[in-house]
Amino acid sequence: MKTCIVACKTLEDELALAAKRTGIELPIVWIESGLHNTPKLLTARLQEELDTLEGFDRVLLLFGTCGNSLAGIKAGDFELVLPRVDDCISLLIGSPKKRVDISAEKAAYFLTEGWMRGERNIWVEYQHALDKYGEEMAKEICDMLYGHYRTLGLLDTGAYPIEPLVAETVKIADTIGLEQEVIPAGVEYIEDLLRGPWLPDRFVVKGPHEEFGSKDLLIPMS
Repeated sequence: MKTCIVACKTLEDELALAAKRTGIELPIVWIESGLHNTPKLLTARLQEELDTLEGFDRVLLLFGTCGNSLAGIKAGDFELVLPRVDDCISLLIGSPKKRVDISAEKAAYFLTEGWMRGERNIWVEYQHALDKYGEEMAKEICDMLYGHYRTLGLLDTGAYPIEPLVAETVKIADTIGLEQEVIPAGVEYIEDLLRGPWLPDRFVVKGPHEEFGSKDLLIPMS
């Protein structure tokens, strides 16, 4: 079957590593990462790209459900395959349950190199507040937004050198009052997306011209 990938730009490094490990190289359509902050825009943008695809039998979606942003997304003349995860952090950690367990233990806000390159991230937001309101108010805003976290969790997915990011995220953590920690992660879920089989407990599969409903996007926590 002729297959392509529609992927979040945040996962560029991890997709490259998974493709190298599996030997599966497919055409890729990238969706800009900043749209996660506006789910309706992400839905519209993703559907716009899907509507332009022709000549494919299957489209692999490298996304999570992203705040239910994929509800209502409709396939064209191809089937759609989507990981059954809430977001890319769960995808890289290995499952939504593992992400919840780590979050509960460490009260972690997670980062990857892809997130650090994103149009909007925790450090970009802090710098914006610093420029606009000054240091005291910027830290108050950070405390309001991130005060319930204890850990700034840097995911080590194996897709990029971790040492430069450790230094950078230690600085960020110190500035906003969190404790930096490197958390093991990986690209195995992405490898499974590339090669299948797409078992229903880990992937949602829709046939041609079918659409994702809210019930399709329920996330198992077992």
